[in-house]
Amino acid sequence: MFSSLPFGYMFLSVMGIGTLLSVSSMHWLMMWAGLEINLIGFLPLLVYQKSVSESQSAVKYFIVQALGSSFLIFGSLMSFSSSFGWDTYISGYNYSSIGFLVLICGLFIKLGLFPFHYWLPSVMAGLPWISCMLLATWQKFAPLFLLLCLTEMNHFYMVSLFICVVSIGSSLVGGVGGMNQTQTRALLAYSSIGHLGWMSFAIIHSEWTMKVYLAVYVLISISLFTSLWYSDFGNMKNIYNLKDFSFMYLSVMFLLLSLGGLPPLLGFVSKWLVVLVGTGSVWTPVVFGLILGSLMSLFYYLSLFFSMFLSSLKKSGFKNMLMTNSLVGVINIMNLVGGVFILLTNMMYSI
Repeated sequence: MFSSLPFGYMFLSVMGIGTLLSVSSMHWLMMWAGLEINLIGFLPLLVYQKSVSESQSAVKYFIVQALGSSFLIFGSLMSFSSSFGWDTYISGYNYSSIGFLVLICGLFIKLGLFPFHYWLPSVMAGLPWISCMLLATWQKFAPLFLLLCLTEMNHFYMVSLFICVVSIGSSLVGGVGGMNQTQTRALLAYSSIGHLGWMSFAIIHSEWTMKVYLAVYVLISISLFTSLWYSDFGNMKNIYNLKDFSFMYLSVMFLLLSLGGLPPLLGFVSKWLVVLVGTGSVWTPVVFGLILGSLMSLFYYLSLFFSMFLSSLKKSGFKNMLMTNSLVGVINIMNLVGGVFILLTNMMYSI
């Protein structure tokens, strides 16, 4: 991808510098500047092929991110009016509730959380796989850590309630929206919305749990988008026409099941940790809403998995033993990794 784009690695470096500047700063103006630098570096990567769909996605993404940045500036100005300082550790304890909610809404717009989720599926549907991977992984780091910083300094009941409502809505939207999708990119966009709901709920309970969930999600997403990039299919119906790369597509299916949180795969461990910390708080009913959305996501993942698996068996006629052995190997590796993580987390909590 980047070999065909002049100065592609420079734009990636600009993205990285902007994210690191935003995360490492304690000054609201520097945080805003870091997010804008990140946006300037990411936009050229969206339009490198100069297709109509990519241009439309880039324009939508720019408008939405500009709207989120305006909310951040407006909320920080409201905090400045009450504390006369731009530093987060000074102004954090002097936020008015309205200004704080405006700041959080700006971060929710940038992340694509409910009820500001409408732009994410349409943007990802028109992008290539590598741009989708960057949008689903790297572009979430700065807003998530800024949201974590805000919630650590302010423990208002209304703010926690607002985040819980957004978490439930994002999980349910990710489950319901994915059931009506036939395009893989849009399906993964709704999956990203659902996972962001779990992460935002984990933020108000445990920083460590949110970081573990984010690390697991990024690891699975990078593997999934890389596999989709190599296999290069865009619509669900095209999967059944493929014959030569059975192991690649079965790997994609298992990564999708892990992304849906099917036990005992790796994606289940992060959800299990969120359930563990969530049931020990006053927000236990929120966990049932998150689980309901995750079950709906797992439903269409399992439907797709069984359809493709039976189709591949029909084509091969049970003659490809290498595919079966590889399938068993993938299952064992996933089970082993998931089991090790569960044992480690149990040991940490017992200590």
